[in-house]
Amino acid sequence: MKKFNCISAITLVFAAITTSVSAQETASATATATIVTPISIVKDVDMNFGNVAVQSTAGGTVVLTPAGVRTATGGVTLPSTATGTITAASFTVTGTGNYTYSITLPSTALTITSGANTMTVTNFTSDPLGVGTLAAGTQTLNVGATLNVSAAQAAGTYVSATPFDVTVNYN
Repeated sequence: MKKFNCISAITLVFAAITTSVSAQETASATATATIVTPISIVKDVDMNFGNVAVQSTAGGTVVLTPAGVRTATGGVTLPSTATGTITAASFTVTGTGNYTYSITLPSTALTITSGANTMTVTNFTSDPLGVGTLAAGTQTLNVGATLNVSAAQAAGTYVSATPFDVTVNYN
């Protein structure tokens, strides 16, 4: 009888262990990814500071705002007639509607040349500045900058040998 009780006790222990091992549950989940419309930027208009005059003894700057308004400093003057073409650079940014994006402008000077003569373009600024929003999946991005003119700068049409880059990226 003792042997029977011992075997019964061992059987009950194994039964209890077997019950707890089979008491597991499983759940399943799916994985999903949504690819959004890639962000893109296309140049619409090049930057043009228009006609500029400078004194022989003092240089200065022309500040062109993203709205296409220019002001002069130092020995630089802006003709009120025969102003030439004045345009801030303009780009169209497209992507997924209501997404925001960051704007990266040139951080180094851009050299523009006319023959052997040079000037630099610096202090790029944009509208919107820093971050834009693709309200309906598109937004116009305008870029202005500062033209640095030396005293007695030689006459000519100055153009950059390479374009400047404006980079946009989803936030």
